[in-house]
Amino acid sequence: MHTAVVRPWYREPWPWILAAGPFIVVVAGIYTAWLAVKSNDGLVTDDYYRKGLAANQTIARSDQASKIGLVAGVRVTADTLSVRLRASDKDFVLPPTLVVTISHPTRAGLDQSRVLVRDGEVYSGEVRLPAAGHWLVLLEDERKIWRLMGNMVLPANGETLIGSSTTAATPADIRH
Repeated sequence: MHTAVVRPWYREPWPWILAAGPFIVVVAGIYTAWLAVKSNDGLVTDDYYRKGLAANQTIARSDQASKIGLVAGVRVTADTLSVRLRASDKDFVLPPTLVVTISHPTRAGLDQSRVLVRDGEVYSGEVRLPAAGHWLVLLEDERKIWRLMGNMVLPANGETLIGSSTTAATPADIRH
């Protein structure tokens, strides 16, 4: 007759295999807690108050452009960017220069910033853009009192209008 050898439970492999899963989870939880305490998540900046004020100033500059009733007609031809700026506010004085930032939503290497000089009623300057694409255009005066932001899709037939007036103005009301 063959007698079965009874071994203690801790000598059997199955209790250890079954206990390994929860043990690994506990060790991983402790490691994750340690990482959370020791690492910087980078979500909150040290100067959040200053950045919040800067965001408020940016919004105020966009609101100022709306108050003035600024509208910009942007045109890209060959290697030239030209901007025609007009306002419904009769007291608005065209600035001597415009700061233009052209950004591609997904390809940062194509982003450009230029200062355009006014010649008559048109601001113009050299710019090199691919023949086709979607662009974000930011127009600002150099004193940073107002700003206009909009989208431009190339190739475009004619001008792309950026901005709008706060009141419905007829073309005769808009001073060039």
